[in-house]
Amino acid sequence: MPKPAVLVVDDEPDLCELLSITLRRMDLDPHTASTVAAAQRMLRADRYELCLTDMQLPDGDGLELIGWIQKYAPGVPVAVITAHGNMETAVRALKLGAFDFVSKPLDLAELRKLVATAIKMSEDPNGDTELFGPRLLGTSGAMQHMREMIARMARSQAPVHIYGESGTGKELVARLIHESGPRRDGPFVPVNCGAIPNELMESELFGHKRGSFTGAVGDKKGLIQSAEGGTLLLDEIADLPLHMQVKLLRVIQERSVRPIGEQHEIGVDVRILSATHQNLSELVAKGAFREDLFYRVNVIELRVPSLRERREDIPELADAILRRLGRRMKITPPALGKDALKALDAYSFPGNVRELENILERAVTLCTDRQINASDIQLRATPMHSAADSPHSAPATTSSALEDHLEDIEREAIVKALEQSRYNKTAAAKTLGMSFRALRYRIKKLGIE
Repeated sequence: MPKPAVLVVDDEPDLCELLSITLRRMDLDPHTASTVAAAQRMLRADRYELCLTDMQLPDGDGLELIGWIQKYAPGVPVAVITAHGNMETAVRALKLGAFDFVSKPLDLAELRKLVATAIKMSEDPNGDTELFGPRLLGTSGAMQHMREMIARMARSQAPVHIYGESGTGKELVARLIHESGPRRDGPFVPVNCGAIPNELMESELFGHKRGSFTGAVGDKKGLIQSAEGGTLLLDEIADLPLHMQVKLLRVIQERSVRPIGEQHEIGVDVRILSATHQNLSELVAKGAFREDLFYRVNVIELRVPSLRERREDIPELADAILRRLGRRMKITPPALGKDALKALDAYSFPGNVRELENILERAVTLCTDRQINASDIQLRATPMHSAADSPHSAPATTSSALEDHLEDIEREAIVKALEQSRYNKTAAAKTLGMSFRALRYRIKKLGIE
């Protein structure tokens, strides 16, 4: 078998020699070019598993070459070599389609990781597409576009910001980006930024050394280091306090962390994905989210559609949910009657797929025969929504309906707080601004299990 070929584009002979030696030691076949034109000729003539290019070249720059590769050699991952601290150029390269970047002076350990990841991606250019079948359901145009975007983003190491309403499946999308890319053998570490108390956040994310503070009885690896070689999902990143946003920005720029009590920074090889249901641009305008961090995590933006934007997927989703409930409850799942399906199709689903799951689980419990009818489905008294509407834009018209509507809103807020705190009621009560006793009373009154 021929060795995988790597094209190095740089006009500095010493750097080309260093890169060539490093690549040969990795059992790769290095080729070099000193200009954009020479690189284009070589890419037309031969197959390469990776292109490493400097930004400053005699007849152009690396950004120009990236654009050319995206058009004429789209199967070749391209990584750029940037000047130290020049993150603006690196971000521009990632937006144009670069796989990743490495800064001068070169850290050879970091370079070897980058090259290994790129070679692995070239060996499996289409990703693990089998993942999309049973897990990302729906045949609507919106979901077909989502699958295409996931496949494209899996071929990059650029930060991706996933946004969409609560319950749309943002974490599932992030997991699929990870599992269909070259980092699939590494860990996928989801972190809910809104569920970690502020006083513990730095220790949880960065880790600490023994004795660094009261209660630090041993060394602890942070969640960022736990994602080494894999992907870190910062869910609800909008909830990060400003002082932690500064520290996260440094992690992204320097690709290193410093645990509490540690004197030196530790390099990390982690791809960072983020998600939120909030509008980060608006938070930046209000001063609640740092603009520089926004541009680092939002290199690529992916919007997850709401369920009301893909109503044609409801029958398939409902069938899959009922089959899953049947397996879990060890029963033959009831069928969904036409009147029930019609009621679901007319509903606005402010809680999206997560709400559909809750509705069907309740219906399975309530139905008396082997079919779910419209009378078994308890829907909120909310009007139809357009894609841009707020889930709670208009209250019900009667006093009893209004009370039900308000209870639904309260129930959703409590359930969300419990999920964010991993069902720690004390932490959830603090998030909601109420006492533990009051929360326990509301949970019992609203029938939340």
